[in-house]
Amino acid sequence: MNYKTPIAIILIAGIFFPANHIYASKIFTDQIGRKVSIPENPIRVVSLAPSITEIVFALGQEHRLAGVTRFSDYPEAAKKLPRVGSYVHLDLEKIVSLKPDLCIAIKDGNPKIVISRLESLNIPVYAVNPRNLKTVMQTITEIGIFLNACEKASLVVNNMNSRIQRVKTKIANVTYRPRVFFQIGIAPIVSVGTHTFAHELIELAGGNNLSKGPIPYPRFSKEQVLSLSPEVFIITSMSRNTIFNQVKKEWSKWPRLPAVRDERIYLEDSNLSDRPTPRLVDGLEYLARRIHPELFGFEPIEKEN
Repeated sequence: MNYKTPIAIILIAGIFFPANHIYASKIFTDQIGRKVSIPENPIRVVSLAPSITEIVFALGQEHRLAGVTRFSDYPEAAKKLPRVGSYVHLDLEKIVSLKPDLCIAIKDGNPKIVISRLESLNIPVYAVNPRNLKTVMQTITEIGIFLNACEKASLVVNNMNSRIQRVKTKIANVTYRPRVFFQIGIAPIVSVGTHTFAHELIELAGGNNLSKGPIPYPRFSKEQVLSLSPEVFIITSMSRNTIFNQVKKEWSKWPRLPAVRDERIYLEDSNLSDRPTPRLVDGLEYLARRIHPELFGFEPIEKEN
């Protein structure tokens, strides 16, 4: 199944003037409805979020990256690129000094004032707004179009679709969805509501997200979590093992908790559940193995080449 992108492309006989160069350009409509003039072959791209950096690498277009944000840590090669601040605190002067012919922004997080300032300097800014797996794949397709990597984008999206469908097929006939508590914050305890990537992954993986609801990141007391009686506990943290061991030890004080009793407290890389990139499917497969080991086992689902 291929997702159609609403992206509009019109070849124009226009001139674009970043960094004192002249380029033929095309008009694209970005994901928040803005028309953006982008060079036909952008050669100096600044990524304004770690997820965008990952997508550019996944498309094999990392040679175009002139700069990335502070927490662009995947793949390893991304760590060697020039930094332009964090995605919520962008360094405008640094961005401009890199002489980009294109910046790729994300709607939630990048400050509007910096984006407006970049545009006032004739630096085009294309904004994406991925909200779920479908729109993540749409984003990959769109970035592939204006980075001249359509074939690679199609391969990435088709691979994601195939793996998602494989999980859906196995989950289709489950008669019971284990109660899952997905903890992303330690003090206070924070979980994930309905309008988050993690919720979508839990539900696709055959779980019942105990914190579903309109609040994206609801807070809980320890007593509230205990009353929910989770059967599977997923803990995510950028600090990885240190925090995981600490939190697991805390919950292990409650041996009657089903997840403790059955030794079903797990650590997940936070980037696999909250960063809108192809690795969300890795997160889906991880959760499927933890929530329904009787269907998936604990070995990784074989990925397609």
